Amino acid sequence: MREMGTVVHMPPRGHYLASEVGQLAGVSGNLVGQWARRQYIRASQSEGVPKVYSYQDAAEAMVVHDLLERGVKYRGIRKAIDALAEYGDWPLTHADLWTLAGGHGARVVAVEKGATYDVGDRGWQQVVNPEHLTKIRSELRRGGWAVRSIPGLKRIEVDPDRLSGRPVIAGRRIAAQDVAETAEEPNGREALEDGYRLDPEEIEDARNWWREVRRLAA
Repeated sequence: MREMGTVVHMPPRGHYLASEVGQLAGVSGNLVGQWARRQYIRASQSEGVPKVYSYQDAAEAMVVHDLLERGVKYRGIRKAIDALAEYGDWPLTHADLWTLAGGHGARVVAVEKGATYDVGDRGWQQVVNPEHLTKIRSELRRGGWAVRSIPGLKRIEVDPDRLSGRPVIAGRRIAAQDVAETAEEPNGREALEDGYRLDPEEIEDARNWWREVRRLAA
């Protein structure tokens, strides 16, 4: 008999529109909306129009993107979500998830009390040798999916309790997108350095992050 570990549920934090979730998850806002309609992710702050998502929802979207990148099919993700229903509103990030390569694409597996279980096509069947996915938590805090293409990014931070969870310059309440767009304006860099006391590295990280976000969402 499998026994689930203790799951601590936190209230939703941060407020994001679909396009802002897409910036963090490395996909378009339209795709985020599709995932919400098909219940791969939730809009836990508001199901109205427009839907409003939380930081936890953005993390779930990153996991969905990651699983797809690793070869898991949508039907496998759906079966995993259904199997992990006891984990609550954000099962893909509350469970300790890994992936396991197979002959017909990757499968989703979960780890509990040192044992590893297939939670996709085979239900809770024990398996071995999975690949870990917990790095997503760190990537989200550092700017989301864009960090994968810019591993040296150090000055971007995502805190659901700061500026409603918008990506900001680390340690400041200044939105990274605003910095990047201002830097492109005439005399924009001077205004950022003199008016906001931003250093060139902070400005360049914001520009690089925003450029990659736009590329991923295109």
